[in-house]
Amino acid sequence: MIEKTISEIEAQISGADSVSAGRKAELLKLLGTLKTEVAELSKTHGEQADSIANFTKISAHEATRTSQNPQLRELSDQGLRSSVSGFEQSHPRLVQIVNRISQTLADLGI
Repeated sequence: MIEKTISEIEAQISGADSVSAGRKAELLKLLGTLKTEVAELSKTHGEQADSIANFTKISAHEATRTSQNPQLRELSDQGLRSSVSGFEQSHPRLVQIVNRISQTLADLGI
């Protein structure tokens, strides 16, 4: 489930005409790291790992849409950041990656 979701995000980012090649490469690299971190988390916290993957997908969708809705974009970003809440101590790298993805999506400035 998680690998499928992240693969869908990777395809979504790769196919986004509104995202520069440099940003695509940066996001795809971050997603590769996220895949590893979420897979590790899923061993002990399966539902939370699914939530992180799904909120990442929603955030990527909102950030790469041609027609932006700032309210939906903000809500998806809040959901993504909230999905890793409580893992700062046990999975700091995961939190760091999610925050970088969130910031990178926000910086797209679309």
